[in-house]
Amino acid sequence: MSKDGTNEPWTIESVRALGVTTDVATAGSILGIGRSKAYTLAQQGQFPVQVIRVGRSYVVPIPAILELLGVSVVRSEHP
Repeated sequence: MSKDGTNEPWTIESVRALGVTTDVATAGSILGIGRSKAYTLAQQGQFPVQVIRVGRSYVVPIPAILELLGVSVVRSEHP
């Protein structure tokens, strides 16, 4: 389920449109991990991609998600 609560699957474009980072729940959704499990994995240092702790919150870099999914992180400026 996508972040807006629809049943539309995540696409590479929708993941890239999130910006530079996202929250753990959204990253979990992209990777097919439930919210509670995603936070548990992040707290245990076992989330499948890099998680950065910022104060009491966690953020997940979008490039790390794309890399795990086997998508080129570098975007070409030319078609």
